[in-house]
Formats: sequence, C-alpha cells, structure tokens
Amino acid sequence: MKKIIYTTLVLVCSTISLRAQTPAFVSDSLERYIQQGIKDWDIPGLAISIVKDGKVVVMKGFGVRDIKTQAPVDENTLFMIASNSKLFTGSALAQLEYNKKLSLDDKVSKYLPGYQLYDKNSTDLVTIKDVLSHRIGTKTFQGDFTFWNGTLTRKQIIGKMRLLKPSGQFRQDFGYCNSCYLTAGEIIPVITGKPWEVYVQDSILKPLGMTNTYTLTAGIAQRSNVSKPYTNQFTGQITELPYDQVDNLGPAGSIVSNVKDVSKWLMMQLDSGKFEGKRILPWQVVRKTRDINLAMSSRKSAVNPTHFTGYGLGVFMTDFAGKQVFWHTGGAFGFVTNTCFVPELNLGITILTNNDNQNFFELLRYQILDAYLNQPYVNRSKRALPAQLKQISDAKKEVSDLEKRVLNKKPTIAVNLFEGAYNNEVYGGISLKKLNDNKLEITFNGHKNLKATLDYMDNDEWLLRYNNVAYGIFPAKFEIKNGKVSSVKIKANDFVEYDPYVFVKE
Repeated sequence: MKKIIYTTLVLVCSTISLRAQTPAFVSDSLERYIQQGIKDWDIPGLAISIVKDGKVVVMKGFGVRDIKTQAPVDENTLFMIASNSKLFTGSALAQLEYNKKLSLDDKVSKYLPGYQLYDKNSTDLVTIKDVLSHRIGTKTFQGDFTFWNGTLTRKQIIGKMRLLKPSGQFRQDFGYCNSCYLTAGEIIPVITGKPWEVYVQDSILKPLGMTNTYTLTAGIAQRSNVSKPYTNQFTGQITELPYDQVDNLGPAGSIVSNVKDVSKWLMMQLDSGKFEGKRILPWQVVRKTRDINLAMSSRKSAVNPTHFTGYGLGVFMTDFAGKQVFWHTGGAFGFVTNTCFVPELNLGITILTNNDNQNFFELLRYQILDAYLNQPYVNRSKRALPAQLKQISDAKKEVSDLEKRVLNKKPTIAVNLFEGAYNNEVYGGISLKKLNDNKLEITFNGHKNLKATLDYMDNDEWLLRYNNVAYGIFPAKFEIKNGKVSSVKIKANDFVEYDPYVFVKE
C-alpha cells in the first residue's frame, strides 16, 4: 500500500513539475488557438507534437484526414513529410563518414562516375557536402517540374543535372535543390549495397522504433489512417488531390510518417543521438549535420527575433531570442509540414497539415517558440490572416479574369497547326492535339497521368488548365512566325518550379 501511495505521489509531482515548465499558452490556450487556426486557414486536418525534457507535452490531432468520411486526425495519422526527409539523408551520410566509409569532402564523381553539372569547373569540384548544402548555384526548385511526379528514374534525373544552367555562384549562393539530395542519397547504395530507402530504414527508423514510418510514397493510398491531400489554391475551394509519387526523388522527400514517430526522431536529436537511453547515432554524427555549410543570411529579421540563418546537412539553423533553433519544412501537393528542435531548451516541435496553401503550420511553430522563449504575445495567425485571404481572393480573381477572355474566338491561324510534338531540353517532349476549333489538349510525356487543356483567349494566348489543379491555372503563350508555330511557353505552380518552360515545336 505504501508503495502504491509513493508511486502515485511521484506521478502527481512529476505532472505538476511538467506543467510548471509549460507556458500558459501551451497548457491553457493551444487547443483553442489551433481550432481557430484550422478554421481561419481552411485546413481540414492538423497533427502536432511538442516534446520537452524527454517527455511528450502535447500529442494530438485536430480536424479530419478525409473530408468525405470525416475520419479524424490523430497522433498516428500518416502525412507525407516531404523535405523533412532531408535530415535523415544527411544523417545517414554523416554516419557513413563517421564509420570511415566515405568523406563528405569526397568528390561526387568518385562514387558516381560520369556525374556532371552544367559547367566543367563545378563538375570537377562538386563534393557530397556541396550537394547536401544546396550550394551548386542553381535556382531554388530548378528542374523540379521535370522531376517531381515524373517518370524519370533516379539515374536519369541525376543525368539531367548537367542541363541545369546555374544563375548563382557555386559554393556561394543558396538554391534549394531536390535533385542534389537525390544525388547524395544515391551514393549510399554504392557504399553499402543497400538502396537509400533500405539503409535509412535499417540504420535510423528501426533502431528508433519508428514502426509506422515509410521511406517511400508507394502504396500510400492503401495505408490505414492516412490523410488525404488537399489544396485551395487557384480556386479558393478545398479540393482533394492525387497523392504525389516522388520515390524517384526519395532521398529529397519521400518519407511518410506521423507525429508519434517524428517525436522519437526529435527526442533523439535533443538527447545528442540517444533515445530512451539507447545510442541511435553517435553525437559526432548529429553534430556534423548541424554545422553551417552555407550562410544564408546575417541580417536581423523584421518579423522574428533572429539575426543569422544557415544550412547544414538537411537542416536549417538560426538564432531565435538568443537560442539556437534547428528546423526544416516539407511541402508536397496537399501537405505542408515542419520539424523543429531547440537543444538549449530540450524542446522539439512537429506540425503536420493536409492543406498545402497556408502558412498556419509555420505560424503555429513560431507561436510556440514565442511562448517557450518568453516573447511578447502577438497572435501571429490573426496578424497574417488578412494577407492570406487577400492572396486567395486575388488568385480567384486572376483565374476569373482569364476565364472571361475565353469567348469561343478562333486563334489567328488554324488550330490544327498547333498540333504536334514539342520538346524542351530539360523536360523532354509534350504533344498537342486538337479538341475543337479553339481548344487543345497537352499530354506531358515525362509524367504518367499529367495532361492540360488549352482554351484560346486572344493575342495568341491560351488558358492553360492542368488536370491536377495543384499544378495551376495560367495563360500560355505561343510564338508564331510567318504563320507557323515555333514554340509555346508553359508555366506550372511556383510550389513546383518558379520559371516557365519553353517547348519548341518539332
């Protein structure tokens, strides 16, 4: 009886102690804040976990994972965590360096003979660390319209990197590069004989007990308790999307997980590579991922108490109210997610959401950091919401204005002259066929199921609508010379790639 009373007393005292360390915003206001946030920002579902001092403070789901069935989100609901996969890749390669299987300063060509970047000097110099640090000089997302959801194999994507003309300086300018992370990940099988997805599973996920985490997106729709992907971009209406299939870019962003499992990853990060007393990764490996390899900013932020930002091996780092914060975000069509840890506070946060057109998932993270770092309370969600609502309204108006230009006019030359094959050096081929006298259909040969329609507007411009609305709704412009079509310029959502592609008629 005394033992039972003593145990109960310890549990009560521990609960009181934990609550005393938890900011009032987290203990008293967080749930209301999230419930209001998912309503304001039109988010069907959200899952969150906060870990502090080796314990779970919050682990809960809000809203629904499926609008049709109203199935709720909980701590086990699966989401695509996308680029939060990158730190797993960086950690795996740092682990191989620790085990003396490679050096991060080794040339990529040592392991992938024939590997080329756009210019010879960069090709001769580029190392594993360079491709893990987004510092080869290309633009953010450059090439991703070709690679994301595409049919190219991993080897073919790596081969295409020689066509990506950089706009920045090698080892000087930051350009977020998914194909770089694929390249780094493809060194793992050369060293270990295991594909990236198997090595990460065996060396990190299994030892951590992340038993409901998957390194590939294949089969995601058939898994139980998995969230559907949604967007309200372009139309303003929440729309279900097909799941991205990005296993050809696996090391850059194919992991599927939930807040319960990600919490284990965060607690390992906060315990210098250990989880529940068991060594998962050597501290030297964990520390290596956090070394700044590229300085991104050294100016004070206008909205956050930060001054410096850099990138390591799959993780960003900054100062925040005097503490060092490490974080990453992930975006796939229908999902935006984040992970964050503050070792000096022994604090970790992960937030997973199923609407890709909102910033609430990041505002919530900052709101929690504000609370734990005693920053003056400002409702970040309410402050940012007007800009979000304006952006949605402006996008709807832009689409509406384009649709008003579709007046059943005929193009300046016969529509059949637009038919045929077109080619872009990076992407490859597309084909256009006539649907009627002012409507065309595009088939994107580099994607399995991607098509688009073109409705003639005026001035040789057409309204481009993809069959997957996440890719966007844009005007498309044909170049016509001497009565012949020479090329067409096609845009996709900035979420995929910023610059349009020019396809030349063959």
